[in-house]
Amino acid sequence: MAKFTIKRVLYSAVILFFVMFIIYILMYNMPAGYLETKARELASRPGATKSYKEWLTDLNAQYGMDKGIVQGYFVWLKSALAGKWGDSWSWTIPVTQEFHNTIWYSFALGLISFILEILIAIPLGITAARHQYGFRDYFTTVVSMICISMPTFFVATLLKYIFSVKLGWFDLTGMQGRNYGNLSDFGKFLDIAKHFVLPAATITIISIGGLMRYTRTNMLEVLNADYIRTARAKGVPEKKVINYHAFRNTLIPLVTTLGGSLPGLFSGALITETLFSLRGIGYASYNSMTAGDIPFTMFYLAFISILTLLGNLISDLLYAVVDPRVRLS
Repeated sequence: MAKFTIKRVLYSAVILFFVMFIIYILMYNMPAGYLETKARELASRPGATKSYKEWLTDLNAQYGMDKGIVQGYFVWLKSALAGKWGDSWSWTIPVTQEFHNTIWYSFALGLISFILEILIAIPLGITAARHQYGFRDYFTTVVSMICISMPTFFVATLLKYIFSVKLGWFDLTGMQGRNYGNLSDFGKFLDIAKHFVLPAATITIISIGGLMRYTRTNMLEVLNADYIRTARAKGVPEKKVINYHAFRNTLIPLVTTLGGSLPGLFSGALITETLFSLRGIGYASYNSMTAGDIPFTMFYLAFISILTLLGNLISDLLYAVVDPRVRLS
């Protein structure tokens, strides 16, 4: 297992190196207007000690833009590995500080949605497989297809129209109510939690469809296996056949799928957070990208790349844990 893990980690490190190189190439070939605009802004601030040309030279040197792509990439990579990502142009604070200020809101939203997705999708998928071609199966199939087909902005708009505009139960956007400052600590917690209800519902709705279909398909495959027929022929109770024999083997592909979803808890829901104006990492990255904030954009893209590779690594390791044939081969 240790040899298997080391090999997967080395593969991930090599892939990350080239992915970050592609990110740098994209930033390198962006219009120079972003750097010029920032240099002009810094030079025009009250008490500025550098001229426009000096700021432009410093910014180009900071990101290796005054060198070739390859040499500039290694300059940027060296700074990135040392944790020197620079200051965010949009938020006027260090990139890492803005990341720390926003990541935990995204994590809370992602964790709530992830738990709800598991609690809803997996039982419904198993129920659909147990009652194949029955009402429950058709109902689950229709629901999953609807969830898969609906885009995020449509679900978010629909929920806001029903529960905010028509019923008035929740605020349209934001993370705090009007009386937030007058509430107790527990009241503030409940107020923020209330503003997370619709975003969490949005992410859950668009996520459960795929997991339901995946669970149903794998459960059907297991239920049609020979050892399940043998267990039933021996008179094993149906409940034990489903919960002990079938579900345990269905978990093998499900564990790898859910393992790959774990890094998504930290990546932020860019569209959902932006639609509901939640100050998570997704919201911050969207506003940074639209404003041409190169430092934060490069950090966020590198962060997403690391999370993606981490998700694949977790999936590989979990699959090797539940199925020893993988690591032995």
